Amino acid sequence: MPHNTSLLVLLCLGFVVAFLLGLLAQRLRLSPLVGYLLAGVIAGPFTPGFVGDQTLAPQLAEIGVILLMFGVGLHFSLRDLFEVKRTVIPGALLQIAFTSALGCGFGLVLGWSLITALVFGICLSAASTVVVMRALEERLLIDSARGRTAIGWLVMQDLVMVLVLVLVPALPAPSAGGAAPGLASLAGALAWTLLKVAAFVAVMLLVGRRVIPKLLEYVAGLGSRELFTLGVLAIALGVAFGAAALFDVSFALGAFFAGMLLNESELSHRAAADSLPMRDAFAVLFFVSVGMLFNPVVLLEHPLWLLATLGLIVLGNAGAGFALMKMFGNGKRNALTLAACLAQIGEFSFILAGLGLSRGMLTAEVYGLVLGGALLSIILNPFLFAWIDAWQKRQREGNSAAPVADPEPYSQVPADFSGHAIVIGYGRVGRELCRLLQERDIPLVLVETDPDRVIAARATGLLTVRGNAAAEQVIAATRPAAANLAVVAIPQALEAGEVIAKLKAISPALSVLARAHSEVEVKHLLAHGADAAVLAERELAYALRDMVLAMPPWRALRTQPGVQPV
Repeated sequence: MPHNTSLLVLLCLGFVVAFLLGLLAQRLRLSPLVGYLLAGVIAGPFTPGFVGDQTLAPQLAEIGVILLMFGVGLHFSLRDLFEVKRTVIPGALLQIAFTSALGCGFGLVLGWSLITALVFGICLSAASTVVVMRALEERLLIDSARGRTAIGWLVMQDLVMVLVLVLVPALPAPSAGGAAPGLASLAGALAWTLLKVAAFVAVMLLVGRRVIPKLLEYVAGLGSRELFTLGVLAIALGVAFGAAALFDVSFALGAFFAGMLLNESELSHRAAADSLPMRDAFAVLFFVSVGMLFNPVVLLEHPLWLLATLGLIVLGNAGAGFALMKMFGNGKRNALTLAACLAQIGEFSFILAGLGLSRGMLTAEVYGLVLGGALLSIILNPFLFAWIDAWQKRQREGNSAAPVADPEPYSQVPADFSGHAIVIGYGRVGRELCRLLQERDIPLVLVETDPDRVIAARATGLLTVRGNAAAEQVIAATRPAAANLAVVAIPQALEAGEVIAKLKAISPALSVLARAHSEVEVKHLLAHGADAAVLAERELAYALRDMVLAMPPWRALRTQPGVQPV
């Protein structure tokens, strides 16, 4: 048996430590990203104890980047961007330019090269989608005007950062002698890179747009879940590799386009669901590998530089976002919400900083400032949102005419709504159940996380709350105390059990039904408070039995004792 187990050790300890610290961060109401990054710091060479393999970590991180960008493309929506294009397109571009200029100026004052300062500044300009989406979902703002503006702003930031990731490798790294590259050579390198990108985009739009969705549909038709999942990952990794090998563009751009083209397929929801566990796992390894490159000594050697970096991130992005929103005619509440969303940096900043470090554009010291500033800004972000929530509460209390809830439609159930049924999940089961109940004029409130499903549900007239039903704010918005019944139609038994427990905690008298796929799941759901759990496979067997007994040769058997039609 081979004894070189550095990959196995890195994976095992990386996942275990990341889980423990991510769980601790979640309990402290911080983003789990903080825990993942700190796990990397612990496994890095700059802290005592275990040191992960420094050659394997970047390779695992590259897989994480590919799957992370694939996920961004898979959920990329031009529709969300176009809904608020008049504000977010010019606003995001100006905000990125402003923060990048501040960061670049800060670097030049410290004596860095122009390229180092410029990459540093751009790293400070892109907010974390993970952090923002969690904050908006907790406050039921995803579908509000404020939420749509923030999401559109992030989409625009993502587009700019994808372009930056393509162009940065074309920039020459600072030479040892510090000589600046000539303008002509720089323009030529950028033009050649853009030409290769254009060729790749043309091939993807002309060929990939037809081949990739059809290939996935063919695989789905074979009926093998494992083969379908493998097909999704093969498309993501294969297109990323092909983009780098044939067109010399980044893995990230290839994976982004693969996801964006799959988004047009009717199977995009299944592709996203099946690839999610793998994407999440390697995304964690990506954040761990980022943390491994962080030297905590920068906190002691350059505390003022780090505080200045944090100030540029929080005050620069938030200040620019607030001022631009006001300039475009938005109210103070909308401007403050966007400012809080922009007051931190995350995934794209780490990817760009890692790329700059690997190409010699950033020193380990500058990389440490980016990562340290990101960590501190993510830690501070929940407190900034809490301050805004408190300010809004004071405004409502000081003005009795102010609305109690966000005025956006469907963000919460009306205060006088009662006697309804709550349906959790709008998949195949939930969608059919809602249709049947609507036909009988039963008042319904639906809870769903997926934006496309929310749009489809609202198109049928369903009162829909978008968000994760396991979140207390989301489930409370459905007014369970005033409801007659709740049906948990999601297939994940563990999450369903958590939802049931929260429903029963709010309204112990509420009747709750759930679905299950095994006897173990039935016991789990009943133990968490469900009044009944339907075992899907058993009910299907009953239905098929009735169909068999309806056939002429066996109709007489239907009257035998013990045979009860479903």
